[in-house]
Amino acid sequence: MKKVAAWLAEDVYDWLIKEGMPEYIDALRQTDGPALLRLNEAHFQTPPISLVSSDGGQQLLERLETLRIENHIEAHKNGHANGHAGGLPNGTSKPQRNGTMGMKARMEMVHIPIPTVETMRTAFPVEWGKTGIAFLYAVVCFVATTVVISVVHERVPAKEHTPPLPDKFFDLFDRVEWAFSICEINGMLLVGLWLIQWILLKHRSIIGRRFFFIVGTLYMYRCITMYITTLPVPGMHFKCSPKLLGNWEVQMRRIMKMIAGGGLSITGSHTMCGDYLYSGHTVMLTLTYLFIKEYSPKRFWWYHWFCWSLSAVGIFCILLAHDHYTVDVVVAYFITTRLFWWYHTMANQQSLKETSQSNLFSRVWWYRLFQYFEENVSGTVPRNYQLPLSLRSLHWSRGVKYSKLDIQ
Repeated sequence: MKKVAAWLAEDVYDWLIKEGMPEYIDALRQTDGPALLRLNEAHFQTPPISLVSSDGGQQLLERLETLRIENHIEAHKNGHANGHAGGLPNGTSKPQRNGTMGMKARMEMVHIPIPTVETMRTAFPVEWGKTGIAFLYAVVCFVATTVVISVVHERVPAKEHTPPLPDKFFDLFDRVEWAFSICEINGMLLVGLWLIQWILLKHRSIIGRRFFFIVGTLYMYRCITMYITTLPVPGMHFKCSPKLLGNWEVQMRRIMKMIAGGGLSITGSHTMCGDYLYSGHTVMLTLTYLFIKEYSPKRFWWYHWFCWSLSAVGIFCILLAHDHYTVDVVVAYFITTRLFWWYHTMANQQSLKETSQSNLFSRVWWYRLFQYFEENVSGTVPRNYQLPLSLRSLHWSRGVKYSKLDIQ
């Protein structure tokens, strides 16, 4: 292993990636090994390092303590290998009478507090109960959306009496019949990739409840916009199911069929009209990409570009199929990205988790629920991965403990 004292800036970069703290790369881009070992709490009180995390750099400082221990032990191993047998100077075999050897040994002993498993765990606690609540919230919002779609469907004007509204995109591009199938295939691919990535994340309970809360809130907003403004069908190609005129039994069957099919046209479960403002497909295409990019290493640029391409092509195909007005897609993209960015900005800054007059984010209606979900999370969640259902000892395989340094 290369000595830390000989590390270049590239080695520090690799170490930060390995430890799951890429957010410090820009702030420490000109830092070499010796400068890294000299970092202390004072450095985390001044820019640019102080701007990276709201926890005062506690996570990085704990990793540095472990790195110093490993570096200290490696230095002593090298000392013994170079002829300093038994801890005696110059390889001699006789202890010095005046006791100077004991003084040197005591001076070489360095007391470094070792971060324990409990300390590391409290920064990002596993709270599956809260994740379960967020999941139930998302399910309720999704079911409510389906119910609202069935209600709005009864109010959609017949296309023969109310033709589609003018749309500039429709003027420029003719309808492509198979385009919407491409959109839904891309959406399923992105959801599948995100599901696999989420299962492999170390802090999946925290990230999972963030996803469930955001997607649930987006669909709840969608319930409101669909209900208050019912737009006519975007194209004459739509074949809407007949209206039931108060037959709740058949209407419930439609709702259950749509839920079972995931609300996808490709599964034949979505035959109702009226759910236009705003686009649920755009929400999922955008949100899954944002989560994939946020919680995967920055060096996976090819993976990010691939997922971005799936998302962008899917959104373009929505419009190309003339299954949504352009305003439906624009509003969906705007609300999805803003809610994602607002939530993560609040979650990454400890000061924004506290109610105050200067914190205007605390005035949003879901702030109390946000505080409940994020109150025990300290700082930016690292992009660490591990196999699911692994043994606890494997969780902390990198956090090696050393009881003492024996120098004889």
